[in-house]
Amino acid sequence: MREKAECEISVVAPCLNEQEVIGEFVQRVTRACEATGKTFEIIIVDDGSTDVTWSGLQELCRGNRHMSAIRLARNFGHQAALSAGLAECRGEQILLIDADLQDPPELLAEMLRLAGREQADIVYGQRRAREGVSAPLNFCYKAFYRLLGWLSGTEIPPDTGDFRLVSRRVVDVVNRMPEQNRFLRGMFSWTGFKQVPLHYDRKPRAAGTPAYTWRKLFGLAADGIMSFSVKPLRLASALAGFLAASGLVVTMWLVLGYAYFDNPPQGWTSLMVVFLFVSALQLLVLGVIGEYIGRIFVEQKGRPVFIIAERTGGGR
Repeated sequence: MREKAECEISVVAPCLNEQEVIGEFVQRVTRACEATGKTFEIIIVDDGSTDVTWSGLQELCRGNRHMSAIRLARNFGHQAALSAGLAECRGEQILLIDADLQDPPELLAEMLRLAGREQADIVYGQRRAREGVSAPLNFCYKAFYRLLGWLSGTEIPPDTGDFRLVSRRVVDVVNRMPEQNRFLRGMFSWTGFKQVPLHYDRKPRAAGTPAYTWRKLFGLAADGIMSFSVKPLRLASALAGFLAASGLVVTMWLVLGYAYFDNPPQGWTSLMVVFLFVSALQLLVLGVIGEYIGRIFVEQKGRPVFIIAERTGGGR
């Protein structure tokens, strides 16, 4: 834990195969930081890019004394890349932003003013709209946040991402958290420090293709739900109890019907429907339990969340 910050603002940005946009991103972030009149640094984390992003970052670092970049040994994932940047940053206030320019860096000044006026440790960007996002994907985003809000014991604001301004003391707390399956927006909320929203419209990507596939999005959603809630396990227990009670009632009905009313069950259709339904529910419950056990297995290994292969710029 650092006793004193070495600059006033740090900008932390993960990137993956952003060769088409990284130059414009650095220019806009540099202008936004200079407009504040504060000392600043820009830290970009290359999360295992397979294009020429790293070469571009090396060149950009040579022309910008405020900028540094780190390259991870492989693709560890968006949340791990953000965690690497948070471990490296030295600012009193830290802006988390993706390098694809969907979140405008020009909002930095407004975030700083809002944090000062509200005496808040976290100013999170809350999306009014998502431009360039398909209707099915937008529905999934909204459904996930509502489901997470219902399941989680931690209040996580809906329609938010990792775009936010965070104080040094919050970053120090998060850096000490040992989780492997990281869901940073939830971890920041869990700290309990004062948080205020900044509403904005999210733009489409400036160039390139999204790094988050459907599979990765569902993985992040699972991490978010299971890292901050045990309600799925409780729901599984409740479902098991309901099925046991229903089975007992049906069994009594069949036995009484056979014993007193000479009314044995007819055919196999209804039997197979009930059998398949109950079997599917059992597999669902086992799957939920398996997800939690799998996360326990990963956590107990204690492996590093990320591995840094190379640094450049910023006097590093």
